[in-house]
Amino acid sequence: MTPKPSPSPSASKQKRTFGADFRLFFLRGLAILLPSVLTIWLLVAAYGFVQRTVAEPINRGLRQAVIQIAPRTVAPDRLPDWFSVPDNKVDAARLERARLGLRPLPDTLLRAQIRERNFADWWNSHWYLRNIGLLVAIVLFYLAGILLGGFLGRQMYGRVERFITRLPLIKQVYPSVKQVTEFLLGEKNQLSFNRVVIVEYPRRGIWTVGFHTGNTLRTVNRAAGVECVSVFIPSSPTPFTGYAINLPKDEVIDVDMTVEEALRFVISGGVLVPESQKDHHPPSLAGALAAQPGTAMMEGRTPARGGAEEDPTLSEARS
Repeated sequence: MTPKPSPSPSASKQKRTFGADFRLFFLRGLAILLPSVLTIWLLVAAYGFVQRTVAEPINRGLRQAVIQIAPRTVAPDRLPDWFSVPDNKVDAARLERARLGLRPLPDTLLRAQIRERNFADWWNSHWYLRNIGLLVAIVLFYLAGILLGGFLGRQMYGRVERFITRLPLIKQVYPSVKQVTEFLLGEKNQLSFNRVVIVEYPRRGIWTVGFHTGNTLRTVNRAAGVECVSVFIPSSPTPFTGYAINLPKDEVIDVDMTVEEALRFVISGGVLVPESQKDHHPPSLAGALAAQPGTAMMEGRTPARGGAEEDPTLSEARS
């Protein structure tokens, strides 16, 4: 029988369909652009959250202060346009409230509401004014860190904190939130989560990436009879959940990886391996094959007892 000729590479390329090409290029584009799009989306979402919850309340307070101070410090003929509210706008606001069935308000209060609305529109039309609240918040956090970091500040804050922890409902939530915040942002914890290690978990022979978190409980050391440490084992693909285990210190092996590289390794399920940890020359199977009896005889060697290889010249000398 005549063997069938193998299809040429050009023929195999012609068999590619539009659907296969579309799927290939779509997934390729998605893999390239999705990380950048998600990063931008997270940054925009974080900025919007901070703007709504922190910056906007501060901006509102600043606008109220300007409205109260402006007529006392600026001449009436030099007040800005947003400050003046004509009578026709007050009448229109009164009719609108009546149409909606709302309780009527005095003209002075209606005029103040319209002035606040006009000032807010003018304020938000300038991008640099919208960010004033964010800058003020940063300065306030900085000043709070300076004041509360001193001896008197710590004493005052400690008293306030003790009072807060006695309040119902708050005392169940506040301690947990404080522990998480101090773990992520506290100065004392900056060095407790910067070591990447590997341990044999959950059983011998299975190596797992973890984070060395510090010394363990005294009871654990006494029960084990040796010095033990605590290791956090993250889970994939959500590394912020996992298990805290305690094991002897000599069973923990440090890894030349940063915390960010280890998190990427865990989130990707082991796909994203750092360049410093890539084994470009992995151990070959030659050693394993040479240890097999069949392979040893094929190479001209006679397996000795116990699995060790014997030199062929020694075998000939004995024979």
